[in-house]
Amino acid sequence: MSDAQASGQAERFEVRVSADSHFAWLRTRLAIESTMMAYMRTSVSLIGFGFAIVQFLQNVDDLPGASAPRFPYAAWYLGLALIFCGILASVISVLEYRRMLSYLWSANYAAIAGMASEREKTPLYAAALVLILIGTFAFFSVLLRFL
Repeated sequence: MSDAQASGQAERFEVRVSADSHFAWLRTRLAIESTMMAYMRTSVSLIGFGFAIVQFLQNVDDLPGASAPRFPYAAWYLGLALIFCGILASVISVLEYRRMLSYLWSANYAAIAGMASEREKTPLYAAALVLILIGTFAFFSVLLRFL
């Protein structure tokens, strides 16, 4: 009898150990990995695009014969906003990824996970950390260059 049944609380659903439920668990785990990688791709795009906007428009302003921009800091603000959104998306995705993995590895699903005692290691945390560090560096390099 589980703790929820012993305390009188009804569980939301019953988890049955079968090949179907194990493969469903694996599909869910892979879907979470895929979602995390999609977040990372989006974050890389936002950070790269923000940095590129700042660099491109700064070089356009330096061209001979270029007229003065109407809003000289608009590209800078847009670039900083995009870089910040990329960093924020990375942080949120890591938190959501961690929450979903802890749910999948909870006691309710330990039997269908296939490995009862040890969680599988994944390189996504390292990739996300590197992306967050690169984004933070890009943000502060753009910010401090124009101050």
